[in-house]
Amino acid sequence: MKSDLFQTENMAQQAATPGMTLQNTKSIKYAVNGDMLARQGAMIAYRGTLQFERKGQGIGGMLKRAVTGEGLPLMSVTGQGEAWFAHEAANCFIVDVDQGDSLTINGRNVLCFDSTLSYEIRTVKGAGITGGGIFNSVFTGYGRLGLICEGSPIVIPVTPQQPVYVDTDAVVGWSTHLQTSLHRSQSIGSMIRGGSGEAVQLMLQGEGFVIVRPSEAKPERAQQH
Repeated sequence: MKSDLFQTENMAQQAATPGMTLQNTKSIKYAVNGDMLARQGAMIAYRGTLQFERKGQGIGGMLKRAVTGEGLPLMSVTGQGEAWFAHEAANCFIVDVDQGDSLTINGRNVLCFDSTLSYEIRTVKGAGITGGGIFNSVFTGYGRLGLICEGSPIVIPVTPQQPVYVDTDAVVGWSTHLQTSLHRSQSIGSMIRGGSGEAVQLMLQGEGFVIVRPSEAKPERAQQH
């Protein structure tokens, strides 16, 4: 059988070493030898002997998710084999987290990650009821983190001399040690006249970076449990 579909770059080759790699711009392949974690429902194919189990977020995480609708619905993947992950044809990216690093990521942008990484759901300080949701996921430790984003994200440096202001519906994540607060860029007069559509942003100050998607977030479809 002949087709461009069967070109080498489209074929899923056997992984040489365990861990996470980009299969293509829309999917991540994970060679599992033990365990890893992924977004619930994100597995699109696998081979080998693997088990997929829903992972709880603990009482605190469950309460935060119930109150805000935000969170990180996860499943654990254990065994030996290869699994492919994707979400609604979003672009995929891999971040290497080194020991001592700390990265805050919106739960909607997490696809999969190494079990050597620790995560917890924390309040976005100073963000009131916005900031991409009151709660985001903070990753620490050492390992690889697979992210998804509609389009190619923009990484903007933040310096003490130049804070960055981002749309709360477009922010993907930022260096955890940055200070966050809400910033109003619209006058009362403009709001009375109907507003500009850009009333409030998340302000990030300090030394680090912020990751922004090139569009505002669409409402998440209800999770099936």
